[in-house]
Amino acid sequence: MPGITSYGAYIPLHRVERSEFRRAWGGFPIPGERVIANFDEDSITMAVESAIDCLRGIDPKTVDGLFFATTTSPYKERLGASIMAVALDMRRDALTMDISGSLRAGTTAIATALNTVKAGAAKSILVAAADCRIGAPSGDFEQALGDGGAALLLGGDQPIATIEGSYSISDDFSGVWRADGDVFVRSWEDRMVLDEGYSAVLPEAISGLMKDYNIKAGDFAKVVYDCPPDFRRHARVARSLGFDAAQVQDPMFMTVGITGAAMAPMMLVAALEEAKPGDKILLASYGNGADAFLLEVTEEINRVGERRGIKKHLASKRMIANYETYLRWRGLITLEAARRPEKSPTSISAVWRARKQILGLYGARCKSCGTPQYTSPALGGVPIRICVVCQAKDQFEDYRFADKRANIFSFTHDNLAASPDPPVTITVVDFEGGGRAVFDFTDRDPDKVEVGMPVEMTFRKLFFDRGIHNYYWKTRPIRC
Repeated sequence: MPGITSYGAYIPLHRVERSEFRRAWGGFPIPGERVIANFDEDSITMAVESAIDCLRGIDPKTVDGLFFATTTSPYKERLGASIMAVALDMRRDALTMDISGSLRAGTTAIATALNTVKAGAAKSILVAAADCRIGAPSGDFEQALGDGGAALLLGGDQPIATIEGSYSISDDFSGVWRADGDVFVRSWEDRMVLDEGYSAVLPEAISGLMKDYNIKAGDFAKVVYDCPPDFRRHARVARSLGFDAAQVQDPMFMTVGITGAAMAPMMLVAALEEAKPGDKILLASYGNGADAFLLEVTEEINRVGERRGIKKHLASKRMIANYETYLRWRGLITLEAARRPEKSPTSISAVWRARKQILGLYGARCKSCGTPQYTSPALGGVPIRICVVCQAKDQFEDYRFADKRANIFSFTHDNLAASPDPPVTITVVDFEGGGRAVFDFTDRDPDKVEVGMPVEMTFRKLFFDRGIHNYYWKTRPIRC
């Protein structure tokens, strides 16, 4: 029986107290805090992070496909999954697909991956879901939304949780939407949205699943389904279906916020972190209809290795001081430009030629002396030909740095460069196993940066230029 063979998640480091939004605008207070993605993060970078967590101990080249689920892809006409596949070092012939247009894109991607595996078209598919939605300033969505991602590997070999059945319905009720060109999430009147949408459609799908598979409310160890902005409705749905409060998975509204297409998958990862063999789990998600799944945990859950998942990411956080930082990071206010010459225009040709270095963070290792070496993509992807140590010529093999940790050799804080999070911190790092290179430093406290500090690599945005999102790797303090 096909099912989930691995899981992973990602929650950005930074949080803001919701009281900060009320300080800025007044209005109805919403308790708790929400996650804020850094200025250099988006749905693609968060999906990559969750996929890396999911694939710990697994060779990415053994995975046959990658499905990216989001409602906030940085591109309207470019496959986010293809960018991710290079960053994750997957095979060139891996099946890639973006699934979007609905808040239940995450569960739709799970269903599509499951059917692909069942049909024999692939042995394993990685589903990575992430969202970075924006609510208009002063509105409830600005406080309620959060950012994050989750990844699930689906296959037929030794699943940690089998997917025993599913039930889906389609409903065109548009309570929450974004039209082409909209930056902010829109919503209709609350009672209509919740009474005729979430509180009616989601229970209908869950009830349909339970009826089809002759499952009673008490048979589930955990019940996982996403949460609306009025988080009280989450508990009300559980009561209407006969679920006990102890069965219901925490929607993380008070600590993370509503993460869109990633919410149900993230909650499922949290449930799997605590699951025991034999547990039955209900997974459901709402958005222009609803999907519901019946999962059963197997003995293989005990073999899952180290994951950062939900628990460790929740425990690793940094509070940002004020609402104005959020505005800068989301690009909602205009900042003074740097008093420097503009950067050269992005060259699609140069980026394509150096894609393995830029997205995959590949360098070379000398086959004569074993020294790893990395050349900056600023050189246009010119290959290394002479070893810096033994001077051997053209004796190199590919060497990936993205999965290596490093230590800071030296660093500088640039207080003149324009940045949503000044100063710009640049590090020269020595990789474990050899190799030295220069990278921007992110998710750092400038006052705590020091020589010798251990760091790890993280996939981030560099800048946006003429419609092109430029991605690259940065260093950050070791997370979790």
